[in-house]
Amino acid sequence: MAYTTIDFVVENGVAKIILNRPEKLNSFSDEMHREIRDIMPILKKDDVRCILITGAGRAFGAGADLSADSMSADGEFDAGETLQKDYNPLITFIRNLDKPVICAVNGIAAGASMSLALAADIVLAAKSASFLQAFCHIGLVPDAGSTFFLPRLAGMGKAMGLAMLGDKIPAEEAERMGLIWKVYPDEELMPAAESLAARMAAGPTKGYGLIKKAMNASLENNLQEQLDIERDLQREAGRTEDFAEGVSAFFGKRKAQFKGR
Repeated sequence: MAYTTIDFVVENGVAKIILNRPEKLNSFSDEMHREIRDIMPILKKDDVRCILITGAGRAFGAGADLSADSMSADGEFDAGETLQKDYNPLITFIRNLDKPVICAVNGIAAGASMSLALAADIVLAAKSASFLQAFCHIGLVPDAGSTFFLPRLAGMGKAMGLAMLGDKIPAEEAERMGLIWKVYPDEELMPAAESLAARMAAGPTKGYGLIKKAMNASLENNLQEQLDIERDLQREAGRTEDFAEGVSAFFGKRKAQFKGR
């Protein structure tokens, strides 16, 4: 399938999504949202076992495209409406998807593009990459999940500073703050991201999905509720073919051949 704002390919269980508006620093447009919605059913298919998201050119993404051609004819802009229609379903989809999502941040990740990265399960970044909560610079509130993710990842003090000051954070500082998993030299980012995606595509996909469900639930549960969730999800994991294969491989002293079932 041909798209104009994203590149999309599925190979060996990895669905690779490249945000492809480099002339606009991969900022979100209506068309980009439509194209991402179009591939969502494909991402749910069993033959897709890991998703890798990155950006084309020198940016991961500059957030929402607020250029004149993104406004309505009368110049009005309803930020709440576009969140309800476009961004919120995207973030919900990523968090609820029962397979791992990796973001490889290759440059600036600003505004909603930073939110997109934070929504992923594992975030890698180039050493030259940076993160920016740009909303305060135009009088807006962090959105697309940023006010949810930031306090939980970095703590309330750091979250408030990031949101209210809008300072650009280098990738290595983002790693120290716990916002991302790991930083790589620029030339090593995509080889590392693709290697990780291949590794996870060969892993116990159903188990990964249950890990996501457990971690997401833990953000709101008390201890007893979380213990109950772990019990129920472990029961489900113990019934998968991958668990049987993992145990067999352990006792056979061989590498497990997971099928994602």
